[in-house]
Amino acid sequence: MPASLRFVLLLSALGLLATPVAIYVIERQDSEQARIAAEQLTRGHVEAGNAAIARYACTACHEIPGTADMQGKVGPSLKGIAVRTEIAGRLANSPDTMIRWIRHPQHVAPGNGMPEQGVTQADARDIAAYLYTLRR
Repeated sequence: MPASLRFVLLLSALGLLATPVAIYVIERQDSEQARIAAEQLTRGHVEAGNAAIARYACTACHEIPGTADMQGKVGPSLKGIAVRTEIAGRLANSPDTMIRWIRHPQHVAPGNGMPEQGVTQADARDIAAYLYTLRR
């Protein structure tokens, strides 16, 4: 086999091996940027938000990607909530609105299906931070 062909085959093999690594690195960078942006927007903490979602059993009703149990079917899926224009089908999707909605859904929209859970201000900020990482 000519040396030039071996060189081309070697470069092709290296390219095939490097592609998954590059994709992994890009995904990690995107995830980290999403976390930083979400925490700046909400003044909450993403990891604490994931834990609060479990404590308040949000997944009993909602499908929430990245949580331990994302099987809820009663409420809407929260997949991609960070890029939606509205919360609950009628509220502007802003950090302050989301935090208010998480804390007091019945005060914000009386009679809706989301129950009051007694969510603290700090937990609501953390949950909102986690939800604002859900871009896809």
